[in-house]
Amino acid sequence: MAWFKKKRKPIEAKEKPGSRVPEGLWVKCPGCAQAIYNKDLAANLSVCPKCAHHFRISAAERLRTLFDGDWTEHDAGLVSTDPLAFTDTKPYTARLKAGQDATGLKDAVIVGSGTIDGIPAIVAAQEYTFIGGSMGVVVGEKITRAIEQAIARRCPVVIVCCSGGARMMEGALSLMQMAKISGALARLDRERLPYIAVLTDPTTGGVSASFAMLGDLNIAEPKAQIGFAGPRVIEQTIRQKLPDGFQRSEFLIEKGMLDLVVDRREMKALIARALRFMGAGPQRPHSPAAPVAAAAAGS
Repeated sequence: MAWFKKKRKPIEAKEKPGSRVPEGLWVKCPGCAQAIYNKDLAANLSVCPKCAHHFRISAAERLRTLFDGDWTEHDAGLVSTDPLAFTDTKPYTARLKAGQDATGLKDAVIVGSGTIDGIPAIVAAQEYTFIGGSMGVVVGEKITRAIEQAIARRCPVVIVCCSGGARMMEGALSLMQMAKISGALARLDRERLPYIAVLTDPTTGGVSASFAMLGDLNIAEPKAQIGFAGPRVIEQTIRQKLPDGFQRSEFLIEKGMLDLVVDRREMKALIARALRFMGAGPQRPHSPAAPVAAAAAGS
C-alpha cells in the first residue's frame, strides 16, 4: 500500500510561450455577456455593438465626445476646504485626496468651452468616480461660474449629469448648491440662452432634484437610472414592489419626465440640431431640427 501514502502533487498546466493573452484587452458586456475588444469598444464610444449597453465613461471622455476638437478647461484649480472638518470612517480630506489621486481632478466636475458642430458652447461634465460624482461647494461653484460665463459670452450651456447627489461631507453647504445653480439657470433663461441637460447613469439625489431636470431640453441615455431616492429605499418606505424598469430613462419618458432618450453615438449630432433650433449658432440649410422639436413635444 505504498502508493496510498504518497503525497499527491497538483497537476500544473504548462503554458506555451506567447500563448497568454494580456489582461485588459477584452471586456465583458453586462448586458449581453458579449466579449468586446477594448479598442473596438472605445471606438464605439463605450457602447456595446451587440446590445447597445452604455458603459459608464469619464467626464473627460464626455467632453471629447461632444466638442469638435480642442477645448479649454475652466476653474480646474478649485479645491474644497473641508468646511466642516468632517470625519466618518476616515477624514473627508483623505477621501478628497483619494478621489484626486484616482481621477487626476480636483473635484467631481470638469467645465470646458469649445464648439459643438461649430456652435460655441460651455459644457460641464460630472465625474462619477470622484466620490460618486457628488455635488459639493466646488461642483456648485464651477457649474455656476460656467453658467455666468455663458451669459457673458452669449452661448448655450450643456450639463452632463452623473451623480449620487449632494455631498454629505459638506452638509447644508452642499444642499445650498441646488439653489445656487438653479438661480444661475434662471438668469440664463432670462437672457434667452439655451440650456440642455444630459442625464446619464446614475443621476440621483440633489442633482436630479435641481439642475438635472431644469433643462430647456432634458435628454437621457438609454437605461440610465434617474430619480431622487434609490429604489430600495422607496420599496422599504412604501412596502410595495416597484414596477420593472422603475427609475430608468425609458420609464421616465413614458411618465413625461424626460424629453428624449438618445443613444450616446447620436448625442452630439442631436444636441447640435437642438441648439440650432433654439437659435444658437449659425443655421444650416435643411437642418433637421424640426423633428427634434416634434419628438420633444410628443414626449
